[in-house]
Amino acid sequence: MASKKPIGYKQSGVNIDEADRAVASIRGMARKTFTPAVLTDIGSFGGGYLLKGWKKPVLISSADGVGTKLKLAFATGRHDTIGEDLVNHCVNDIAVQGAVPLFFLDYFAVGKLDAVVAAQVVSGIARGCKANGCALIGGETAEMPGLYADGEYDLAGFIVGAVERKHMITGASIKKGDVLIGLPSTGLHTNGYSLARKLLFEVAGHSADARVQGLAGSLADELLKVHRSYLKPLRFLHDAGILKGAAHITGGGITDNTPRILPKGLGVEIRKDSWPVLPIFELLRQVGDIPEDDYRRTFNLGIGMIFVVARRDLAEAGRLLKRRREKYFEIGQVIEASKHGPRVTYV
Repeated sequence: MASKKPIGYKQSGVNIDEADRAVASIRGMARKTFTPAVLTDIGSFGGGYLLKGWKKPVLISSADGVGTKLKLAFATGRHDTIGEDLVNHCVNDIAVQGAVPLFFLDYFAVGKLDAVVAAQVVSGIARGCKANGCALIGGETAEMPGLYADGEYDLAGFIVGAVERKHMITGASIKKGDVLIGLPSTGLHTNGYSLARKLLFEVAGHSADARVQGLAGSLADELLKVHRSYLKPLRFLHDAGILKGAAHITGGGITDNTPRILPKGLGVEIRKDSWPVLPIFELLRQVGDIPEDDYRRTFNLGIGMIFVVARRDLAEAGRLLKRRREKYFEIGQVIEASKHGPRVTYV
């Protein structure tokens, strides 16, 4: 039966005018990240990027999301840093293979579009891109009524970087006796939030604005700390020719991420007391009485990036990092892995 009133796209839940306002705001922020290599404007069907000045470049790409850290943004109305989390996570994932970031695209999907919220999210993306020398050349803002709860959205990103073939970091030269250098995280980064939210908000009954002893600010302040980029310290060591391997400590923690860069037959020995575990992780452990294995495979525990260098290069690595005021810890060494045992051993 035909409707008695005209029904357009807006009546179905999609507001094209609001989308236009969002895109207009996004366009200005994205343009501020452009480099001379960007050939197209925001709004083109595809983003164009001119790859020049390379001899034998290898393109390294990665796609990722922010996970349930988004729930903290929804609960607090703080959307301006979540985009920076996304960019830095993606940058770290390609940097560990030696790539410098070239360009980035985002995907922002929502049930009902709010141009102000979209602009806040993209402001974080643009800020992260600018800080990492990466151009935000495009993306997708999708309004899909009925697919997402009111006030909620999903966010994902895709990054492309490049590295000269001969300068790729593969981990192939890692050998027994090499040293592991850990760089501190700012907090949970973008992993472990499903467990953290359950423990802090359901089990312990805290609110997002609660202040818990041992933490410098509110729980929201702590949980929304930006996932940091390790691009610059990684480049310091890579450009010096002393970086054998690098592992971004994300989901799976040190336990699952470190073996991803090791040649067959090798493992690592990690000294548990070689760095300070951040208070937020100790709080989570106390609230949930988390089993040791889960604890180390869910959270980064204060180490967001691991570098592998030869023992003879440890002093030089430390000098380079100290000169640029980068804090670091010597957290372990490469060992032979037993045939059927774990590749990561904690001592």
